[in-house]
Amino acid sequence: MNIEIRTDKNIQNSERLIGYIRAELTNEFQRHSERITHFSVHLSDENGDKGGDDDLRCMIEARLAGLKPIAVSHKAGNVDAAIHGAIERLKRSLEHVIEKKDNPRAKPLEIEEEDEA
Repeated sequence: MNIEIRTDKNIQNSERLIGYIRAELTNEFQRHSERITHFSVHLSDENGDKGGDDDLRCMIEARLAGLKPIAVSHKAGNVDAAIHGAIERLKRSLEHVIEKKDNPRAKPLEIEEEDEA
């Protein structure tokens, strides 16, 4: 599982931040590690030096073998909350996509008709 992490010019990228994000993604998505081929994480500060509430954004894109990529984002007041919010959204999206792939409906529901006696 390849993990790519990028930040904009307003967020300090460090080995500590990279290690933290890698550990969180590996921990949260370990059970799907055979299906996920690549993560791309982008952290940005949408207001730059101006500040403000919920201006830090974390976007995570996951690429699954044989499926289209799934991308989610979350805005928060700090980097940690933005990362965890995006991870939670990605978990729900991945579970939904995997469930649909593993358990497709074979045929539409049939409504039983009552016999006229």
